[in-house]
Amino acid sequence: MTRACVIGAGFAGLALAIRLQGSGVETVLIEARDASGGRAGPRERAGFRFDAGPSAISDRAELSELWQLSGSDIDNDVTWLPVAPMRRYSWPDGSHIDMAGGEAAEAAMRSEVARIAPDDAAGYEEFLRWSDQARRDGGVPWLGNAPRELASIARAAPMLARHQAWRSAYGIIAAYVKNEKLREAIAVSALAAGANPFAASAFHALTHRQELSSGRFWPKGGMAKLAATMAKHFTKLGGRLVLRDPVLHIHTLGDRASEVECVSGWRERFDTVASSADAVHTYRDLLASNPRGPDVARQLRRRRFAPGQFTVFFGLHGGWPGIPHESVLFPMRFKPLMKDIFEHGVLPRDFVMFLEHPTVTDPSLAPRGKSLFRATITVANQARLPIDWEQAGPLIERRILDEIGRRLIPDIDDRIVVKFHTTPRDMALDFNAWAGSASGFEASPAQCLWPPLGQRDARLHNLWFAGSNAQPGGGFAGALASARSAARRMIEEAR
Repeated sequence: MTRACVIGAGFAGLALAIRLQGSGVETVLIEARDASGGRAGPRERAGFRFDAGPSAISDRAELSELWQLSGSDIDNDVTWLPVAPMRRYSWPDGSHIDMAGGEAAEAAMRSEVARIAPDDAAGYEEFLRWSDQARRDGGVPWLGNAPRELASIARAAPMLARHQAWRSAYGIIAAYVKNEKLREAIAVSALAAGANPFAASAFHALTHRQELSSGRFWPKGGMAKLAATMAKHFTKLGGRLVLRDPVLHIHTLGDRASEVECVSGWRERFDTVASSADAVHTYRDLLASNPRGPDVARQLRRRRFAPGQFTVFFGLHGGWPGIPHESVLFPMRFKPLMKDIFEHGVLPRDFVMFLEHPTVTDPSLAPRGKSLFRATITVANQARLPIDWEQAGPLIERRILDEIGRRLIPDIDDRIVVKFHTTPRDMALDFNAWAGSASGFEASPAQCLWPPLGQRDARLHNLWFAGSNAQPGGGFAGALASARSAARRMIEEAR
């Protein structure tokens, strides 16, 4: 029987390990930390259950498939709570757009468009039709397939041209709607995945249609519990999960990855190895004994990496039913801010804030009578913005809490029970993320067409990749898509 090792038990690693084990490949999943989930791993403070996983999930089919491989049903293990409204977009002048959830989502969104931008009603319908056709023609799968080869690009060229994939996400939206706030509301999903809305492919604008069609859902107990449930499902299939033992080396023999060694001294031979860890870390550190490791690491460091994230976690006294599960708080400027982050590498005073309030959907995450929040802003990665986050962190945290106080919770300081923050430096230290990037390689047009990292190594033919550094890049959906794609090819070769 083929034996596989998967390095890293984030969502990509979990999904890949489940697919391999469920297909008859004996799989060992190794995680450095004491719990699965990667960034979504549990962080309990003062009775609050924080995690840094996705704010909600749109497409549950990908997760359901992981259970269907063994003839089981994910709904027996996970309770899904609908998120409604799905999201609120707001601006400093007090205006807002609510994106409703549930079966009435499309009708409600059309009503919102008619309310804030009546002249854009027809254009918005055209945008939805473009989205539907692009999805039917394979726009989303094309973003997720790697590696790119001239033949595959040539075959896809008519579809790419027909749907104007060469335009930016913001550009395709602007071709259909004219209201600037409506444009920003639709385009900001690209930023949430670590991409520049003004540079990433038009296909990154398809998220809006996906959410309208599928809705948004929260797994009861939180994303950390979802990760733990996936890990349990993996072990029920017969897989082996190793925790609290970082991988130290991937040993090679000729053109093959031959063995995996951990810090504890544990070492085993495998037929195939997959890494969902950071790509630079994988090559520079785990493959340090192979001349290819440092060489590829140097090449990868010259590529463009996605921005970092600064996140403030806080728990408050009281309930806040008027604050939705997900909010996006926009500043007065949008495009110049994206230039500051992606091009200039500066730390501006304003920011786009992604505010999550999961206890409005799932009160079990906080003590009775209290609420849990997470506020995230996108910042330049450490390669572009090499500042001392130990000094800057408290100042940025203060700005974020002040902005929430001005716009939503005036007495926020009096209500805080617990608060802490994470920075790009923490991403680099805790997850070996190069430059503290939150989403791996930047989804620039050139890097989408020619990904910096193939689905497997060009010379070590049994070394595979999944996660934020593998196509299609960052975000929960991207992680699961990369795992599905890698698993398919790994299983084909195992047979």
